[in-house]
Amino acid sequence: MKILVINSGSSSIKFKLYDMETKTALCKGLVEQIGMPNAHAKIITKDGTVLEKTGYIDDHGLGIDVMNELLFGSKVLSSLDEIDGVGHRVVQGADLFDDAVLIDDEVLETIRNLIPLAPLHNPAHLAGMKETLRIRPDIPNVAVFDTVFHQTMPKSSYMYPLPFEFYEKYKVRKYGAHGTSHQFVAKAGAKVLGIDFDKFSCITLHLGSGASISAIKDGKCIDTTMGLTPLEGLMMGTRCGSIDPAIVPFLMKNANLSGEEIDTIMNKKSGLLAIGGTNDMREIEAKMDAGDENAKLAFDMFVLRIKKYIGAYIAILGEINAIIFTAGIGENDARVREAVCSGLEIFGIRMDKDKNAAPHDEPRWVGLPETKVRIIIVPTDEELAIAEDTVRIINSCKKS
Repeated sequence: MKILVINSGSSSIKFKLYDMETKTALCKGLVEQIGMPNAHAKIITKDGTVLEKTGYIDDHGLGIDVMNELLFGSKVLSSLDEIDGVGHRVVQGADLFDDAVLIDDEVLETIRNLIPLAPLHNPAHLAGMKETLRIRPDIPNVAVFDTVFHQTMPKSSYMYPLPFEFYEKYKVRKYGAHGTSHQFVAKAGAKVLGIDFDKFSCITLHLGSGASISAIKDGKCIDTTMGLTPLEGLMMGTRCGSIDPAIVPFLMKNANLSGEEIDTIMNKKSGLLAIGGTNDMREIEAKMDAGDENAKLAFDMFVLRIKKYIGAYIAILGEINAIIFTAGIGENDARVREAVCSGLEIFGIRMDKDKNAAPHDEPRWVGLPETKVRIIIVPTDEELAIAEDTVRIINSCKKS
C-alpha cells in the first residue's frame, strides 16, 4: 500500500511517499516559493536520486502538477494508479474534528470555515486537497489534524478567562498545534522505556522554527503551549510567543501600528530573529561564540521560556516518566538540550552530557541511569504518523 503525504504551506508543498508494508519513505520532496519567480522544486528518492526544477510556479495547483512531474521523473511512480491514498496535514480542525477524516465536500467546507483560526495554513491545505481531488477524485484523500491530539485537554486548560460569549460565538479557546508530532514522539518514548502508553506521563518538547510543549498524562494531552493560534507559548524562530496582551493596544496607540501590522510583526518579525538577528538557532550559536551579546540574549530567552513551561507542567502532571526532545532543534542541538536540563536536577532530571553530545538517528535515552525522569530524544516523523492515520481511516471506510 502506497500513501502520499502532503503538507501544503502558505507558499510551499512538502511531500513524502510511503510504502506502508515496510513503513519506509520511498521519497521526499519540497516545492517552495510558490507564487514567486524563483520557485524551486526538489525530490530525493530512497536510493539517492535527486531531481530539481526551478521557475515560476503560479499557485498550489501548478505546485501539485510539478510534484507529480518529479514523482514520475524520478521513477518513484509510473502512474497515479499506484497511490492507494493521500494524507493531508491540516493545522486547524478546532473542536469540530476529534479524529482524522475522509475528505468530502462537507469536510472541505468545514475547513474553509475555520480559516479565521488559521489564515496562513488552512487556505493552503484546502488548495492542496482540491487539486489532488481534481486530478484523481477516485483516490481517497484523508485530512489529519494537528489539533486532534489536544482534544483531550480539560476545559480548565483550554478555556481563556475572557467573556464566555467569545467562546460561544467565535470559538475562542486553546486548540494547540503540532499534535501529530507530540503524539508520535510520546508513543515512541513510551516504547523506549517499555511502558504502556496509557500509563505513560511525559512532557514533549517540539523545538523547531515553530515550537511547542505538551503535558501528557496517561497517554492523553492535558495541556499544551500553543493556543487559539500557533503564536501563543514559546519564543520561536520568528514568533514572539506569549507576551503581555496589553502590548498590542499600546503599540497601536503609541507606534501608530494597525492590528494587522502588529500581527505580522508578532508572527514574522519577532522571536529569535528580532533579538538575535536570525531565526536559525545554528546561526544564533555561531554568533554567540563570536561574542555577539544579542545572540546570547536570544539563546538565553529561548531556553528560559522552555524551562518555565517544564516546571509548570511538572506541577500539573505530578510524577512524570520522561521529558522528550524532538524536531529540528530538539533532535539536533545538544547545546540547547543541555541548557534546558541544567538546573532541573531538583525534579530528578539529570543529563549524561556524553550521550547527549553523541549524534544518533534513532530514539535514545540520554539521562544518567540513576535519574527518576528519563531524558529522551526522538526524531519526529509527522508524515509517517499522517500516513498511518490515512491507512486506518481508509480501511475503516472500506469496512463500513
